[in-house]
Parts: sequence; C-alpha cells; structure tokens
Amino acid sequence: MRHAIETGLSFGLTSGIITTLGLMVGLHSGTGSDAVVIGGILTIAIADAFSDALGIHMSEEAENKHTYTEVWEATLSTFFFKFIFASTFIIPVLVLRLSTAIGVSVVYGLVVLVLLNLRLARNQHISPLKPILEHLTIALVVIVLTHIVGDWISRFFG
Repeated sequence: MRHAIETGLSFGLTSGIITTLGLMVGLHSGTGSDAVVIGGILTIAIADAFSDALGIHMSEEAENKHTYTEVWEATLSTFFFKFIFASTFIIPVLVLRLSTAIGVSVVYGLVVLVLLNLRLARNQHISPLKPILEHLTIALVVIVLTHIVGDWISRFFG
C-alpha cells in the first residue's frame, strides 16, 4: 500500500476509534440521549475528519519529502477513513438500546484497533504485543476519563 494511503488509514482509523468512543461514552454518561450521541458521532465524522485531514496535510508538507500528490493522497485518505469509520458507530445506536450500543461500540472499536496494530506490526516485522498494549491502554484511558467527565457534567449541570 502506498505510504500516503497507509498514513491516512492508520491515522484515520485510530483517531476515528479513540475520538468517537470517547465522545460517545462521555455523551452517554452525561445525557443518556440517543439523539445527542448520534449528533456527536456525526459531528466527529465531519468536523474532526476535516481537522485531522488538515493536520495530516500540514504535517506531510512540513516533512518536505513528499510530492504534491502524496500530500493530497494522505489528506484525502485521512478524511475518508476517519469519516467512514466514525460514521459506522451510528449503526449500533440506531439498532440497539443506547447502553448496549455503547458496549458494542467499545468492543468493536477495540477489536479494530487490535487488528490495525497486528497489521502494522506485521508490516514492520515487530512483535505486536507492545503496540497493542500501548494503544489499548490509551483508548481505555480515554474511555474511562470521558465516562467520568460525562458523569460529572450530568451531576453538576443535569
């Protein structure tokens, strides 16, 4: 796979998982509202996908070692993968009770994160255990912290 596409895939999926799960968990614990969680997912899918794509665009330009086409491939693939993957988290919310949808989404997101890490480790010829543990730990910290913040907001502003 071309480097630019690989960059967009890796960054877009990782950001899509961690950001969307954090937002979903926080909004669920703060509001318990399907509509608010779906609105949050759509917001992440649009605004954060554009933001991440621009960040990758500027980062690739700053390296000053990529062609114009490679920079735009990384930019567009980051947007595409983040937008599409973040949007998939709407499905469980539409078809399941919200608390069940959150649990299913967490498992789904963490499984995809593990699979992505396995793929990257295989491509780099390294053991996948360390990156998997690092990235799952970060994702779980985000999930726990956003749940705590959502509870806190609900308690003090609800």
